[in-house]
Amino acid sequence: MAGKKFKAAAALVEKNKLYSVEEAIGLAKKTARTKFDETVDLAVNLGVDPKQADQMVRGTVVLPHGTGKKVKVLVFAKGEKEKEARDAGADFVGAEDLADKIQKEGWTDFDTVVATPDIMGLVGKLGKVLGPRGLMPNPKTGTVTFDVAKAIKEIRAGKVEYRVEKAGIVHVPVGKASFDEQKLIENAKAVLESILKAKPSSSKGKYLKAVTASTTMGPGIKMDTALVEKITG
Repeated sequence: MAGKKFKAAAALVEKNKLYSVEEAIGLAKKTARTKFDETVDLAVNLGVDPKQADQMVRGTVVLPHGTGKKVKVLVFAKGEKEKEARDAGADFVGAEDLADKIQKEGWTDFDTVVATPDIMGLVGKLGKVLGPRGLMPNPKTGTVTFDVAKAIKEIRAGKVEYRVEKAGIVHVPVGKASFDEQKLIENAKAVLESILKAKPSSSKGKYLKAVTASTTMGPGIKMDTALVEKITG
């Protein structure tokens, strides 16, 4: 049955056509055919070499209309900052107790990790578990901070993190298929603008090689990179 649904969705997409951001997002919304609320994702292929430290593209962007996903936030903090995190609505707050659970049990039932700078020595030891899952707190993305309340508020508001993978591709969710089309378009444009602005100065040649929109179970819809580049114009 899934095969039939995918074929029907794929039939809506013209193979060799390059769509505008608005067309691609509108079409992605139409290709969502499953019973669950699919996520709309962007895959952005960049002309960078992630092995070079000065070509690592990473950043954060607060989606204007949120992600549509209930995000579980874990905060590493002690004392006054622990109370601040609880008051701000963090799902899990602690220090050694949480570190032990992650290290000994491989527990990762959370989506984002925030840590205060004074506790990063403890968090650093969890790199092997958190690193591969993209969960390691980082000052560049605002997740290593003493202002834990602000960090939690931004995450709850729809802050998403992105970083380029080994193959030079950035994957970012821009909302749910059930979202109003205009809200999805605005979320997608916010992400693309952030990625365009994050272009490393050492990146030579074409930076934006390909941009594809798709839902969780839907076909890829290619965007016209020349039109995408005009977003920042």
